Amino acid sequence: MKKSKFLKTLLAAGLAVTTLAACSGGANSSSNATTTAPQAQSEEKADKSQELVIYSNSVSNGRGDWLTAKAKEAGFNIRMVDIAGAQLADRVIAEKNNSVADMIFGIGAVDSNKLRDANLLTQFKPDWIDKIDASLADKNGYYNPVIVQPLVLIGNPEAKEMPKDWTELAEKYKGQYSIYGLTGGTGRAIYASILVRYLDEKGDLGVSEKGWEVAKEYFANAYTLQKGESSVVKVLDKESPIQYGMMWGSGALVGQKEQNVEFKVMSPEIGVPFVTEQTMILNTSKKQALAKEFINWFGQAEIQAEYSQKFGSIPANKDAVKELPEATKKFVNQLKPQDINWEVVGKYLDQWVEKAELEYVK
Repeated sequence: MKKSKFLKTLLAAGLAVTTLAACSGGANSSSNATTTAPQAQSEEKADKSQELVIYSNSVSNGRGDWLTAKAKEAGFNIRMVDIAGAQLADRVIAEKNNSVADMIFGIGAVDSNKLRDANLLTQFKPDWIDKIDASLADKNGYYNPVIVQPLVLIGNPEAKEMPKDWTELAEKYKGQYSIYGLTGGTGRAIYASILVRYLDEKGDLGVSEKGWEVAKEYFANAYTLQKGESSVVKVLDKESPIQYGMMWGSGALVGQKEQNVEFKVMSPEIGVPFVTEQTMILNTSKKQALAKEFINWFGQAEIQAEYSQKFGSIPANKDAVKELPEATKKFVNQLKPQDINWEVVGKYLDQWVEKAELEYVK
């Protein structure tokens, strides 16, 4: 039963992010990209002695080091460049005439669509494409996911109670919860998951006055983690008033393992955001064949299962899901995906972030 429930949750996560592939450019954006994208450069056989430069927001907590070493065992020479998720797509667009990266790993479909619609991606369907939920990938093959990631609020194991939802934190738990800033993908996605509850066509930036009041109080009463600070460490610090902290699923699982604890996890009735970590190849790269070979290797079930066991991630590859540790299954089975209108999020997110940074974030 546990396995069945977990697989059902994972499938639901796929349905929850289906609309990601359609946002930013509207319903026809993918087909437009197909006709206007530059033709892929002619490719020779992959030369694995070449350095493959990967821009990624999935480097922290040893993930980048592990992947670099593991790829080296397979004959790849990769260099991972750590860039915050909120900045990654914009940096690639800014560098389009003097490109540095060959491929990208980590950002979700909202930011992936920015690159697709800027005609910077190469179409590619990896060898493992039939092992993932098709709704998680771009329908024309401009990006393909390897990881599905729930975004959660964790609590100190000794906390007397867990909040029921993000929207009640400010009122009931002032000064007791930490959040990541809006320069990273996690903080932005949680912020968006709050605002979508209050969509109003007549409201400022598509959000009702009540929604903006909730957002204002959410930021005002939170502790915003500074560079180098960890939500896990804050939550477990007995000298800190912080009892609860924002965290991506794999980070929470790794934290549990390293600290030998079991966090309490908030399970809102409305659900939590499930996002994807995508792989994609830049059409400005002269190493596209090498990038394709690397993605084929990285997304295969064996590597994804090992990656999951090491970092608590949830693989998109269905064969790898079968090999998940029991701790990962238990963690995810207490969550359900929030039904989010990601098309609206893609339309407004940058403006929502700008408003928060100007008016709410101290």
